[in-house]
Amino acid sequence: MLDHVSLGIANLDRAGKFYDAELKPLGYKRVFDVPGYGFGYGASQGAPKFWIGPPLAKRRKPKACAGSHVAFQAETRKAVDAFYRAAIKAGGKDNGKPGLRPEYHANYYGAFVIDPEGHAIEACCHEPG
Repeated sequence: MLDHVSLGIANLDRAGKFYDAELKPLGYKRVFDVPGYGFGYGASQGAPKFWIGPPLAKRRKPKACAGSHVAFQAETRKAVDAFYRAAIKAGGKDNGKPGLRPEYHANYYGAFVIDPEGHAIEACCHEPG
């Protein structure tokens, strides 16, 4: 249903370092760097699905737009664990350690962090152990 998602970021350099580190274990990397706009992330060159950058509204000062929640799909539970460790090491704050979330479904394995801008970021795997 969605083609891509963008988050408003106040400190692009700090956020870029954070997302470079936390998305690497999931197989995603920075594939676009658009000066004055931001960074695009994807699984391969030319296919950004997740963007970070200043707010899109013209004449607005860049500031954090906390309150967003983005969940990235992981192929394995080990990738979710690696995402969480990388995010915490890169400056994220714990918002739910890796583990099963049976309230979602029996195989839902997720980890939750708050990025340096205040956005809730998750990695989840739907596969059994």
